[in-house]
Amino acid sequence: MNKLQDDIMAKSSLFIVIEGLDGSGKTSVARQLVDMLEHALNASVKLTYEPHDPSCAGLFIRQVLMKEIRNISPQVLPLAFAANRLDHCDRDINPWLDEGAGRIVVCDRYYLSSLVYQSSEDFPFESVMELNKFARRPDITFFINVSDKVCYERMKIRNQPQELFEENLSHSRKKYVDAMKYLRTTRGEQIVEVDGNGSIAEVVDAITSEIHKLESVTTH
Repeated sequence: MNKLQDDIMAKSSLFIVIEGLDGSGKTSVARQLVDMLEHALNASVKLTYEPHDPSCAGLFIRQVLMKEIRNISPQVLPLAFAANRLDHCDRDINPWLDEGAGRIVVCDRYYLSSLVYQSSEDFPFESVMELNKFARRPDITFFINVSDKVCYERMKIRNQPQELFEENLSHSRKKYVDAMKYLRTTRGEQIVEVDGNGSIAEVVDAITSEIHKLESVTTH
């Protein structure tokens, strides 16, 4: 752990994104990762999430996801998410990361999710990323890979109303695969798939091992 602490504290900042299908455990992983970084390494860490309710259009997006607002134009949601993300970056993520060396942000979902859930035949990946061109680039994105069966079982245990995109996980998984390939090949982004079928602690350990491998982080 000492080497990891030295590696992180030597970097100007570290922007980590946690992604995965609904029910993959990404939110629990993000929280435990933050706890580990804060307490084991004494690092300055911010946990955040998207859609970000306090940022621009956050309440509107949340109402759409909860199906409280229906029958909106398919062009509206990508714009709303992009505005929410840019405001989130400008007023929350960037100020934190730019404040000093060794600052870390762990974000539960980011623009990889927009590629998966807001793209379509009429609105391809390129169009989604054009809307998000001013969003800060993550230093590394982790995709928590869990079987559809396990995801559905975990969503049932949560006993919460089903949100807009929590259906047809097989379709979403395929789009994740395509979207990750797109970001890797067209933007050179570092995206690591982590087996999420084990315990949360095991997933966090796997992520920590990948953070060890980061040789350099460039701020944007």
